[in-house]
Amino acid sequence: MRGMRSTAKQPEPTKRNYAMSLKQSIQTLWPYLMAFKGRVLMALLCLVAAKAATLLLPWALKEIVDAVDGQRQQLLMIPVGLVVLYGLLRFATVFLGELRDALFGRVTEHAMRQLGLKVFQHLHSLELSFHLDRQTGGISRDIERGTNGLSFLMRFLMFNIVPTLFEILAVAMIFAVVFSPIYALIMLLAVGLYIFFTIFVTEWRNAFIRAANQADNTTNSRAVDSLLNYETVKYFNNEAYEAKIYDGFLANWEQARLKNRLSLLVLNSGQALLIALAMTALMWLAVAEVVAGTLSIGGLVMLNAYLLQLFMPLNFLGFVYREIRRAVTDLENMLGLLTRNPSIADKAEATELQISGGCISFQQVSFAYQADRPVLHQLSFAVGSGQKIAIVGASGAGKSTIARLLYRFYDVQAGQILIDGQDIQTVTLESLRQAIAIVPQDTVLFNSSIRDNIAYAKPDAAAEMIDKAIDMAHLRDFINSLPDGDQTQVGERGLKVSGGEKQRIAIARAIVKGAPILVFDEATSSLDSLSEQAILSAMRDVARQHTSLVIAHRLSTVTDADCIVVLRQGHVVEQGTHQQLLAQAGEYARMWQQQAQQKK
Repeated sequence: MRGMRSTAKQPEPTKRNYAMSLKQSIQTLWPYLMAFKGRVLMALLCLVAAKAATLLLPWALKEIVDAVDGQRQQLLMIPVGLVVLYGLLRFATVFLGELRDALFGRVTEHAMRQLGLKVFQHLHSLELSFHLDRQTGGISRDIERGTNGLSFLMRFLMFNIVPTLFEILAVAMIFAVVFSPIYALIMLLAVGLYIFFTIFVTEWRNAFIRAANQADNTTNSRAVDSLLNYETVKYFNNEAYEAKIYDGFLANWEQARLKNRLSLLVLNSGQALLIALAMTALMWLAVAEVVAGTLSIGGLVMLNAYLLQLFMPLNFLGFVYREIRRAVTDLENMLGLLTRNPSIADKAEATELQISGGCISFQQVSFAYQADRPVLHQLSFAVGSGQKIAIVGASGAGKSTIARLLYRFYDVQAGQILIDGQDIQTVTLESLRQAIAIVPQDTVLFNSSIRDNIAYAKPDAAAEMIDKAIDMAHLRDFINSLPDGDQTQVGERGLKVSGGEKQRIAIARAIVKGAPILVFDEATSSLDSLSEQAILSAMRDVARQHTSLVIAHRLSTVTDADCIVVLRQGHVVEQGTHQQLLAQAGEYARMWQQQAQQKK
């Protein structure tokens, strides 16, 4: 097993740099708590009443014991009344606690809903580079643990930490008045040592908790990644290899969890020792007073009841504090996402994009994903209103980057991109992306029906518009061949339909959007020759009244373009129509001859 583990490629556990502190987490959660002030106030009143009933229980028990003492047997009615009172107090503690939880439940659930929605929306506002770097499984686990941590934090921070501290002070006062100050001093000293020990050891344990969370994230991310690439695993008979790597991640998780458990043993044992010493000392004093005749049996019972009543929630306080710190640790990554500002965002003075003709102009555009690896070099070309321009070139020439820059998934490092004379960095992202419809090279569909995926471009689109798009994308025969028609489920990431069918669904979706600018990024790459020609004919009809940018590898699909831009390593080496470029006998002509020979 050790040999297997050593081959696993395991990333170093790193704490995300956008994690939040406990103070920041509480500040973030406070507005959600205050959204229901009335419910919070009523819950607090129930809390106070429940604590009052709890504090009266040992007193009632003392009176019952003293009342049934041999010297008071004639006062039989007194213990009956006290027993009834004791029962009512016991019921009140439970009932008021349940009522408190019911009232506050709405606050907690609403906070979970609002915060979950806020994180979800914020994730969609972050730039493409963040989503390309992220691990989907890890982030989903962060959000899952974060929402669970939020629920715990909202309930226990307010209804356990503060009330327990209040109860400790109240019991200390009772001990000082009813017994003697030495009782209160011993109890407060024990509580102080208990709290200090709990906080100190819990802070030490947080490193192990974070390591366990990180190991859990990497394990889950690997599992998700492997399952999403199920077909690739099967193509290369790598089931055993995937299991070996997964086992390596599980081994890291196992070790992290073991350290976490051992550190918990230290914490629980230390807490139990402090409680045992304190209870032994206090009971020793009380028994000595009973023997001396200065304390009644009922007083001893009351002391014991208070000790049990106090140290049980105090022990629970240790658990709650540990879990609150764990909850905050779980919340760190989720809440920290909200502190990460998107690098691509609307400027303060951004205006709505005004479309008049849909003209596109790239002016001296330079761009690099990494500073030492430039992708585009002073790229310049223009697309007139209603024109069709094609971008061609070898793989890695920067063709798809042009579409990403036009959508403003990234900002250019130099130069400008203009639409109808407006710099796209000065307009709102919403209006910019609303004006562009794209058929991407790698079409990913939602796990829903074919019709729902087509309507996704415009959820309120009329049924006639969707049907028209289906016909224009030549999907009708395929849909009619399915038992469930356009209600057929495409599966996760569209795995139940072929590549060509996914491309046609994407084309229909772009048609439904009805944007003035159309971008086709290798839109026919997955189609056979017959389907390709049918789709190209439909796209010509659709694009007739639109400005079109076609990114293509197959030169035969762009021969009708008004202008063809030829890229090589991010540079424009040629521009012109199909015939003009063939006549130049340059880069385009060479590519044309190569592809023609490949068809033979």
